[in-house]
Amino acid sequence: MDDIKKTIAAIDIGTTKIATVAAKCGNGKFEVLGFGTAPSYGIKHGVVRNIEETVKAITISLNKLGETYDANFNEVYVGIAGQYVRTASNTCRILVNGIVSERHLIELKDMAMNVVRPGTETIDAILLSYSIDGQTVENPLGKHCEYLFGNFHIITGQTMMVNNIKKCVNNAGLDVSAVFLEPLASAEAVLSEDEKRKGVALIDIGGGTSDLAVYRDGEIVHTAVIPIGGATVTGDIADKFGITYEQAENMKCLYGSAVHISGSDVSIEVKTARVNNNIYVSRNEMSEVIQARMEEILNAVKFQLETIYPDTVPAGIVMTGGGSLVANLNQLASFIMKNNIRIASPMLALDGLYAESLRKPQYSTVVGLVVKGYEHEQGLRKKELVMREPEPVPEPEPEPVVAPEPEPAPAPEQEKKQPADVKQPEKPKKNFRDMLKSIVDKFEDDE
Repeated sequence: MDDIKKTIAAIDIGTTKIATVAAKCGNGKFEVLGFGTAPSYGIKHGVVRNIEETVKAITISLNKLGETYDANFNEVYVGIAGQYVRTASNTCRILVNGIVSERHLIELKDMAMNVVRPGTETIDAILLSYSIDGQTVENPLGKHCEYLFGNFHIITGQTMMVNNIKKCVNNAGLDVSAVFLEPLASAEAVLSEDEKRKGVALIDIGGGTSDLAVYRDGEIVHTAVIPIGGATVTGDIADKFGITYEQAENMKCLYGSAVHISGSDVSIEVKTARVNNNIYVSRNEMSEVIQARMEEILNAVKFQLETIYPDTVPAGIVMTGGGSLVANLNQLASFIMKNNIRIASPMLALDGLYAESLRKPQYSTVVGLVVKGYEHEQGLRKKELVMREPEPVPEPEPEPVVAPEPEPAPAPEQEKKQPADVKQPEKPKKNFRDMLKSIVDKFEDDE
């Protein structure tokens, strides 16, 4: 299948920010055409709380993108997370009764996408494995079977939550091409295929949630959403010291630490609206607040991981998202998780004016959404080509070979009987005198 370049647009609708990216994708490269961000005020813990405010933030983000790029798209890919997202495993099967083709794989995926519960919408169905006759197969194409089974990781969201996200985008003048789970999008941006194959855990610490994605043998095996993020930490600092949210966020980024450092303390002056009545914030006390919340997040992740990797994660734990930028977080995470820790930024081949701006942990999700969107477009194109082809005809079952029956032995010849109504010629009867005379004549001859 030819790789055609196409413009892909994506929006990361987060609790603290809205980020929009448009990129020309193809041949393994992503040329960034436009990039815009805006503060987010209508989202809390990944859920839309105020549609009007969210629409306004999306519009501002789009306008900033349009300042340097004449946007020519009307569809976008959107990320979703939050406590109303659920995951489950499910097995689907289709009748093949012949040779497995691409059409069968597409039909099996469509069947998995249609597995829904009342009040929910299927966001994605991720293939885990195929099986034939009770045996797991890596690639079933070309194999003969009666039924093909597919094991899927099904991701669902509450219909109302998904519809609210779509409504916000629609009210901003765009259509939603598809919705993807945010930690899986971030994984596309920051994880290598080798890490996924060995086994790795991704923690995306966003503003409102911390999202977990766990891989084993190259496949996603577990996802979870923890409703605590960087905004929660900032709110704790604001409440502790009686300062505004914006001041607390600035203090956290400049002076915060995920590990309480003992020793001499430093007091940081924070200006207030009242003259000569500024507030002094203890750096050590602020670090204690940050450490307490980060420990809560990490312990929640550790609890999730223990069911999959009881000891250590083979390829370690990768952390990304804006919340991962807190100083010394990798040290705290390494101590609690007993694993190697890596703080990650998007590592794709990004080109264009905004490529360097996007190589930061806080933009992993929006970059990953572009990748997921491109893969989705490729999948749709492949599906269209496959479904155009004539449907494969099942191979006829071979007819059983029947041994020839032995020919019957010829029946013994029987004396032909004449019909009863036909007279048989009478044989001449010999009397006694004639018999005696013949005997005497024979005797005389012998003499």
